[in-house]
Amino acid sequence: MPEQETVAEKNFYLDRPQKNQVFPIKGCHNTDWGLKNRLSRIFHPRTGRSLMLAIDHGYFQGPTTGLERVDVTIVPLLKSADSLMLTRGILRSVIPPTYRGGIVLRASGGPSILKELSNEHLALDIEEALRLNAAAVAVQVFIGGEYETQTVNNLTRLADMACRYGVATLAVTAVGRELTRDAKYLRLACRICAELGATLVKTYYVADDFETVTASCPVPIVIAGGKKVPELDALTMAYRGLQEGAAGVDMGRNIFQAASPSAMIQALRLVVQKNFKPQQAYQFYQERLRKPRKRRSKR
Repeated sequence: MPEQETVAEKNFYLDRPQKNQVFPIKGCHNTDWGLKNRLSRIFHPRTGRSLMLAIDHGYFQGPTTGLERVDVTIVPLLKSADSLMLTRGILRSVIPPTYRGGIVLRASGGPSILKELSNEHLALDIEEALRLNAAAVAVQVFIGGEYETQTVNNLTRLADMACRYGVATLAVTAVGRELTRDAKYLRLACRICAELGATLVKTYYVADDFETVTASCPVPIVIAGGKKVPELDALTMAYRGLQEGAAGVDMGRNIFQAASPSAMIQALRLVVQKNFKPQQAYQFYQERLRKPRKRRSKR
């Protein structure tokens, strides 16, 4: 028999109205709980920002410099990354299942660096993404390229599948040699991706009018690192992009090709999550770079 209880013995906190936490990620207030939970693995819940480590280059470049041995060069960096963008092959074969950050799976592919890169198709189904506990799936979109319609179709198909199961879709705005990388083009590309269902967009930073790119895109934008540049330049790009409305950075070569990848990802984390200015973060990087490594004693 259930115990006899009276209302006086319970506490309903009648003097305290229920409060619902405001979800901090741009454009995602009306999404389902599962999608919000997955986005909270990508973006830090306190700041709404993400330091995403991109290591998916091998899907068309093979063993990229700095990624020859992911187990040696990348796994030690995972503790500093909010989320990780990679392929399913590397995730299964190398990444420890104890990693707690958000997994962003590359879902498009096809040609290698030996062929026309814009001719991509979907290379991952949603059931595979769910098996791998992905927070998001990523697709390359070539707005203005020869295969524009095909890659836009890839995005819409992937967004439909992902939305059905509460998985986020990351649209990567690719820029070919024939396309101008300026704010006007990026506004067009990012807005199209958001309009067609992307939950978040990865694009390049440009020095002029980048705030118009982020303002006109109704979902979060993360900045692509692009080619390797000097460390201070990469930190400055990240800082400026965040100040101009970006929700994070998704960097690869500017981390794993740095003189000290560990120091660089920590310095970037200071910029992204602690609002350090570029020179402050660079000073941190230099101090870590000069710090002598402890030698293991020989037995």
